[in-house]
Amino acid sequence: MKSLYIHIPFCARKCLYCDFNSYENRELEDEYIKALLEEISTVSEYKFKTIFIGGGTPTILSIQNLELLLKSLEKFSPVEFSVECNPGTLTKDNLSIMKKYGVNRLSIGLQSTNDKILKSLGRIHNFNEFLDGYNMAREVGFDNINIDLMFAVPNQRFEDFKESLEIVTNLNPEHISAYSLIVEEGTPFYAMQEKGKLEVVDEDVEREMYDYLIDYLQSKGYKWYEISNFAKDKFECSHNKCYWKCEEYIGVGAGAHSYIDNKRFSNAYSVNNYIKYINLEESPIESEEIIDESSAIEEFMFLGLRLIDGISKLEFEKRFKKPIYSIYSDQINSLKDKGLIIEDGDKIMLSRKGVNLSNSVFVEFIN
Repeated sequence: MKSLYIHIPFCARKCLYCDFNSYENRELEDEYIKALLEEISTVSEYKFKTIFIGGGTPTILSIQNLELLLKSLEKFSPVEFSVECNPGTLTKDNLSIMKKYGVNRLSIGLQSTNDKILKSLGRIHNFNEFLDGYNMAREVGFDNINIDLMFAVPNQRFEDFKESLEIVTNLNPEHISAYSLIVEEGTPFYAMQEKGKLEVVDEDVEREMYDYLIDYLQSKGYKWYEISNFAKDKFECSHNKCYWKCEEYIGVGAGAHSYIDNKRFSNAYSVNNYIKYINLEESPIESEEIIDESSAIEEFMFLGLRLIDGISKLEFEKRFKKPIYSIYSDQINSLKDKGLIIEDGDKIMLSRKGVNLSNSVFVEFIN
């Protein structure tokens, strides 16, 4: 088992675009952490190469609860140990606690350096608060930091995005993740869009932003290794690569997913129900899905093609006991003819054109 994901469902305020399993009410924080530690104890026989604590906002936890959680994970000694952080919640105390218990990678959700855009997204912080947290993290000794950025968001001009990229690269983080806005059902942005009150960025402008992002970050020494992710040498995110390569992982906490022995499990989404199951000494798993060979092949293709290096034909044959061309000959040849994928030795990968039209490529590999 390579990877462990831990979900913290609390945040200071839910962003206008967020559809994650997160809540502003923190009354159940103590009970939740107690239940979470119980679930973590059930996976203590595993050795994890990566641990990722996500949310919500893990750094909103009290110092006491953060220390309890990190102390329970100390025994795993992962090679990569990441924690998601939001600006405005980072302090010398929680940074020092994380460093003490072996956290060696931070992922900070900046999204933009423009305060007006941050406000329009419903973020709780301004750029200076991000900068304070980032500098504190460096002072405490963190030398592997990811910064999240968003583009094609309402009220964002091309020049705003260029400025954010320039400022962020000047800070020299080891990793940058950059995503275009997706308006998800059930979010405040979705309701605004339905009422015609959300001004979305034109698709052509979004594509221009994305093309500029790729070229600019590569010119600054970042390797483009996944559709939305860029890293300095030796700083790619191993935990996320586990997902893209369809490797096994365990998730603990409310709404967390696990993938083991061709089965996908989902914990209770509700924080109340999750705590209830744990307190009754029952499994918190509420749903289970068997991933049959057809689904496993599809996931291998569309997740693996997110990686810029693409998928390995040898790995495909090793996993599924048949050559890739025995299933996808027509699709591969057609996409090659259209210039959307490239075949290079053992690898099949998206072309630059294919990256821009990735959803159209992925659907070709889904029956």
